[in-house]
Amino acid sequence: MIDPKQIKADAEDLMQSAVLYLDDTLAHIRAGKATPKILDAVRIDYYGSQSPIANVATITTPDARTIVIQPWERKMLSDIERAIINSNIGLAPSNNGEVIRLTIPPLTEERRRDLAKQCKAEAENAKVSVRNARREAIETLKKQIKEGLSEDNEKDAEAEVQKLHDKYIRDIDEVYARKEKEIMTV
Repeated sequence: MIDPKQIKADAEDLMQSAVLYLDDTLAHIRAGKATPKILDAVRIDYYGSQSPIANVATITTPDARTIVIQPWERKMLSDIERAIINSNIGLAPSNNGEVIRLTIPPLTEERRRDLAKQCKAEAENAKVSVRNARREAIETLKKQIKEGLSEDNEKDAEAEVQKLHDKYIRDIDEVYARKEKEIMTV
């Protein structure tokens, strides 16, 4: 027989992972502000291995619309520039021989709405993950009744899992609302 506390803890881990994944996914969505996370998915060939730009250069954001990339080795400038052009981030790098500058263009109203819809879809996916974790936990608890768990203990554990579900759904809504506000702010 599995302890109801363990079932609840496993469900909470899954729910927490869904919120963290959503937070990370939304951080990669460009909201009109310069953030180094935009470049996380861009990889370059660095001595035979694919490395993120952050592993071969210093990435800074001197203002809200500019990202500056300063490679540790000057010969990496063209490789980094090529990787950014070939990536799907939609930014055109400008190279002055020492650093690469990426200027984040202001978002149009239509693009802002599209990004907000994309964020809402990601939030819905996270909610589905939380609901699935709740469903699995409740199914496991119901199976435990057959193995000797009392119905009272099962109902109490089920109520605790529901409270966890509600808490993580609220967290997802907060993360989404924060990102939507960031996107819609001109």
